[in-house]
Amino acid sequence: MEAELAALAASGATTLVGLMVSETWEQARHRLSRFFARDGDENAVAAELRSSRSDLVAARDGADAEAVADIEAAWRARLRRALLSDPEAARELRELLAEIAPSDGAGEAPGAVHNTVSGGVQHGPVLQGGRFSGVSFHEVASSDGELGQSASG
Repeated sequence: MEAELAALAASGATTLVGLMVSETWEQARHRLSRFFARDGDENAVAAELRSSRSDLVAARDGADAEAVADIEAAWRARLRRALLSDPEAARELRELLAEIAPSDGAGEAPGAVHNTVSGGVQHGPVLQGGRFSGVSFHEVASSDGELGQSASG
């Protein structure tokens, strides 16, 4: 049972940290505040979550992977304590994660991108990213006279 709770805490922390930098954070923050507060001060928990989110955004902006990992580890430990102290917490957390976690069907963090190029040789551009705007493709002659494509944006 301990391993199951540890896995649930890890999953919850990963989801929580992913949600902190998503568009659905405000809705998730309210639900998570209630979960963590249990019989305590929901406003204090909400303030902790806001502070963690600010720290997380700063860490991500500064490419500080260690700080990001520390934030996730802190919430994982907090979730684990909550799960061990209250038998109902595991059920509640599973329900909460099912409602607020990204629903792309693969259980991935928000913003995950998977590209598959198949079917032989590709003679066109392949772009990988989250958002593109103002991209156009132009045929250009290579040094050997072959036509190819280039992208500009």
